[in-house]
Amino acid sequence: MGTLTLHRRQIHNGPLVLVNARHPLQGPEPEGLVPADDRFPQILLERRTAGLLSACIQAVGGRGRIVPVSGWRSQREQQAIWDDTMEKEGPAFTRQYVALPGCSEHQTGLAIDLGKAAPVIDFIRPNFPSSGVCGEFRRCAARYGFLQRYRREKEALTGISEEPWHFRYVGAPHATLMEEHDLCLEEYRPFVQEQPRTLHLANGRSVTVSYLPCPGEAVELEIPKGCWQISGDNQNGFFLTVWGDPA
Repeated sequence: MGTLTLHRRQIHNGPLVLVNARHPLQGPEPEGLVPADDRFPQILLERRTAGLLSACIQAVGGRGRIVPVSGWRSQREQQAIWDDTMEKEGPAFTRQYVALPGCSEHQTGLAIDLGKAAPVIDFIRPNFPSSGVCGEFRRCAARYGFLQRYRREKEALTGISEEPWHFRYVGAPHATLMEEHDLCLEEYRPFVQEQPRTLHLANGRSVTVSYLPCPGEAVELEIPKGCWQISGDNQNGFFLTVWGDPA
């Protein structure tokens, strides 16, 4: 089968990186960014994230009714948003709804703020209700790899107030597992580290997620059979996702 050497610097890459005030984003800005919606060419996302977001919106009949409000941000843009919000709204509001520069998921290209289409949309807190087409998107999001990142009951863990408009791409098996077990991303590594987790899919296949710590500068991985994926966690190691053959 062979082995693969994973280097510690790689823990900062992948769809499952945890980015918050305790785990700042590290490494270069993402490459291969594309428009989240061809009608909004200035709002960019990582390529796979953009494609799956478009597919989910299309599946619920949301094209033209759900619009992207904010996607990838550079360090400079995040700093400008922080400074502007601090000046206009004050420190309490800013710390609730704006991540520190360098600690924002928007800088990964994996996060999107969505809004219900309207003549005027609040950039910081867009309206994205739980009813109608927005509710349909919310119910379908995990199947396309997205989760509502900041929920009221998880505020003590995320450090961010509830944001019904902010969705993060993590990949379909991970979003489904987190949804089924009521987890936020801060809770996912301990959940998987405790024991490998298996998800049974409707097509008869299964997906198993395990965790590989990287205590030193590198770690060896025995290459699995079939289809698999590695993602860093921006903390201490890697998630290994393996898709099994149909039963």
